[in-house]
Amino acid sequence: MLVCLSAHQRTTPFESLERLSLIGDDLAVRLRDAHDSIRGAVVLATCNRFEAYFDLHDDPDLPSPIPAMDAAMEQISDLADLPYRDVRQSVDFAHGNRVAQHLFSVAAGLDSVAVGEDEIAGQVKRALDAARAQGSTTTSLEHLFQRATETSRAVKNGTRLGESGRSLVRLAVDLVSSRLEWATARVLLVGTGRYAAAALAALRAAGAEDIRVHSRSGRKRFARQEHLIAVPLEEYEAEAAAADLIVTCTSTTHAFALEAGTHAAARGDAAGPQIIIDLGLPRNVDPRIADLPGIELLDLDTIRVHAPVDEFALIGEAREIVHNASQRHAAARRVHEVSPEVVRMRAYVQGLLEEELTRTRRSDAAAEVEAALRHFSGVVLHHLIAQGHTLAATGSGTAWAESVRTVFPDRASGDEAEGTPGQ
Repeated sequence: MLVCLSAHQRTTPFESLERLSLIGDDLAVRLRDAHDSIRGAVVLATCNRFEAYFDLHDDPDLPSPIPAMDAAMEQISDLADLPYRDVRQSVDFAHGNRVAQHLFSVAAGLDSVAVGEDEIAGQVKRALDAARAQGSTTTSLEHLFQRATETSRAVKNGTRLGESGRSLVRLAVDLVSSRLEWATARVLLVGTGRYAAAALAALRAAGAEDIRVHSRSGRKRFARQEHLIAVPLEEYEAEAAAADLIVTCTSTTHAFALEAGTHAAARGDAAGPQIIIDLGLPRNVDPRIADLPGIELLDLDTIRVHAPVDEFALIGEAREIVHNASQRHAAARRVHEVSPEVVRMRAYVQGLLEEELTRTRRSDAAAEVEAALRHFSGVVLHHLIAQGHTLAATGSGTAWAESVRTVFPDRASGDEAEGTPGQ
């Protein structure tokens, strides 16, 4: 059984999302080990969501996923230092094919602040890569996340939703564009990771030319690759004070990239207006900076308030693609569920075939008889299995599986019919 716990920007306080983002990289393994019925887990954590996807054992003695999810939420509560009640009230719960429907929508950017954003697809892929590296994924989770990536690609190629290359950072840059002269604005980019590269692309697309970059590591290489000015640590405070726009997107969890007291001292009394965009989760910028004279601070909580209304026609096209993909995924899972009966039926027929071949191999026409019998059994099995797959895909697999168990005894356990053909 697939299950998902999801906390996102629409239902979860920003402070709680911050706490959740601080949990260590080994969370998927910890969640997998939180309860005996959890077979595997994948964690998807972005600047506006925290989600955990689970594959549970199909145990008839534990038909409900609730005990396992309670254990997982207790683990999350402890690691994030959040009350269990807060975690429980913040997360949405989905199971069965609703999990696929949700993840496919997420991967396609339909559940993002900037609807249609193109960064989330990479984050979904990296979440699976991380779980795979930790050994916490399963075949079912692998298939789920791989289909999510394929669905994201189908939405991007099949609709105009991805044409504008949307993202949260582009939305933030658009929000401040009217208050900056991009050709002359002095811009400081803090961070050199994947999100910094996306921020740089958005800044250049807006027309920014004077861009400097600072990071505690990797700034020289990043600056060289991107033809920027690298700002060393000893010049950072002065550069931050002089910038017209600062964009922060680092993954640091130990200290603010901009602290209110230090920044106020560096700016002095005669400083001009300054815009700061904080794209970090947890925050990169001390929120008290917003109280300093002349400073406008846009953090993730502020940006999402200004997110544009969905473009309904495009969203409708994309949701149709997602719906169809989730239905195909559900059909494939139902077909997989009858695999034991397919194996059982194949083993039974093959067993009877070998018995008949043993009796006929002494005849002069043994080769021709064997070829004919193998062809016949193959044709019969093909039609029976194809019918089973068709019925399973449409939701009737359980009845077909029960019929197989009744008609084709389990030869491995000795549960055979009293007679066999030819006796």
